[in-house]
Amino acid sequence: MKKIQKPKPPTGFQRLLWRLPITLFRAHLGFLVTKRIMLLTHTGRASGRPRHAALEVVEHGDDGSIVAASGFGRAADWYKNVRKTPEVTIQVGGRAHRARATELSTEEGGDLMAHYAMRRPRSAKQLSRLMGFEVDGSADDFREVGRAIPFVRFTPMP
Repeated sequence: MKKIQKPKPPTGFQRLLWRLPITLFRAHLGFLVTKRIMLLTHTGRASGRPRHAALEVVEHGDDGSIVAASGFGRAADWYKNVRKTPEVTIQVGGRAHRARATELSTEEGGDLMAHYAMRRPRSAKQLSRLMGFEVDGSADDFREVGRAIPFVRFTPMP
């Protein structure tokens, strides 16, 4: 794995496209969005106001938990916000529920990324490039990418 650039959040028209799933979820059309995308509603660390982010689901757990990665690293606002206030609401499809966010270890992140790459090799390569990494397609390279970015598990709360 080779770091080729620092990822930059999208701007302009690209940002609008990236936020399109949020608009669909908020219009109660979340069922139109694949189960690979979740809507995260979290609390702004400075404002205290609800904030929204559409994230790709890396893994659906047997216990109903969902894992997502912060492709823009530890600087992503949603990531900083859930670290401060881990109680969130997640929505996949048409179903929303409260959850608690927990950061995974770098080893868990590495294993998850390697497993994700086995299931979706083309997507994993594209995501790696988007996050600023060049990979050779090997499990070891994807594992290294997974160790370099933060992963968060969202566990349903009663």
